Order: sequence, then structure tokens, then C-alpha cells
Amino acid sequence: MTAKAQNTAPSRAQRAREALVDAALPNAAFDGWSEHTLARAAEEAGLSEGEVQLYCPAGILDVIETWTRRCDAQARVEIEANPANRIRDKVSQAVLIRLAQYEGHEEAAARARARLLLPDGLDRGARLVWATSHMIWSAIGDKSTDANFYSKRAILSGVYASTFAIWLEDDTEGRTKTTEFLDRRIGNVMQFEKVKGQVTKLTKSLPGLPGLMGDLRYGFRRAR
Repeated sequence: MTAKAQNTAPSRAQRAREALVDAALPNAAFDGWSEHTLARAAEEAGLSEGEVQLYCPAGILDVIETWTRRCDAQARVEIEANPANRIRDKVSQAVLIRLAQYEGHEEAAARARARLLLPDGLDRGARLVWATSHMIWSAIGDKSTDANFYSKRAILSGVYASTFAIWLEDDTEGRTKTTEFLDRRIGNVMQFEKVKGQVTKLTKSLPGLPGLMGDLRYGFRRAR
């Protein structure tokens, strides 16, 4: 095995979490993302209770995060392979591609969203939405490094989260309701320069912001 292959190969912990996702998805659609679902998934994946506690110390929330980040990674490949021209089209297309990763698992996605809205999942849910927004901007080639970096992701986080809620309930052909809603919201995404000035002014009075921004941009560290 080459050094490059060694560096890119998933860790044992990651393989275990991915196996739990695959085993949990069918049951989560009916039973929700619960500790019971996790126990069943562990049994089907051939993982002991100790291994689950080691690889998923936060329980089912770690499994939801693994699925979400997998969908982000899959979406990024597709977004980069299908570039649009205008920035408006790039953002809109990227959001729809990301949502499409949940097709076939809509009920599981709805239940994952509901689980992350519980008190112990709110912080993680917010960070995952931010990570998805960051993935989208990165995939379409955003190079900003100043306050605009954060305002773009903050605004897109709101657009993505609200569009996701519409997508889950959309039974129209081709999900036209979602597309129309997203098109209306994209106007908010295009107001970056105005927001940039406001954010720059605001951040001057906030203590400890560089460290917080670093966490948001590069991700919060998680135990392996």
C-alpha cells in the first residue's frame, strides 16, 4: 500500500461509523434516530457495545453527523463536476444537489432533522448546517478570506435550512415548490457586500472572535 493510499484510507473508527449509518438508515425512517435504532444498527453491523461507545461517544448523534458529512462529501463531487456560470445559478444548483443526496431517505432525513432540534442536538445541528454551507461555497470556488467568508456562510446556512424544510414536505413533480422557494431566497444570498460591511462593524466590538471564527472555518475538533 502506498503512502498516499495509507493517508486517504478511512480509519477503523470511520469505517465503523459508516457501517452504523448503513445499518441505521432503514430503521431510522420508521423508528427515528434513537438509541434503540443505534443498538439495532450495531448488532447488524457486527459491532460490540464497547466499540459503539468508543467510536460514537455521543451515541446516535454521531451517526447522524456521519451521514450528514457523507452526504456533503458526495454532493461536493457532483457540484464540482457540474459547474454553472452565474454565481446565483451556482449557489442554487449546489443547494439542490446537496438536498438530492437525501432522495430515497426522505423520512430518515426528516427524523434526523427532528432529532437535531432537540436540546442536546441543537449545537451539533447548527454546526452541521454551517459545514454544509461551507462545503457549498468551497465547491463553487469561493475564495473569500475576510468577514465576507463568514457572512456568506451565515446567510446560506439560513437559506439551506429553510429550503431543506420545504424540500422534506414537497410532493410536487420535480420538486418545483422547492425550486421556486429557493429561487426567492437566493436574493438574500446575493446581498453579501451589504452584510459584509455590517459584520465588519459588528465584529470590532466582539471579544475573542478570531478563535471562534477559526473553529467555524476549520471545524471543531472531535475525538478519534
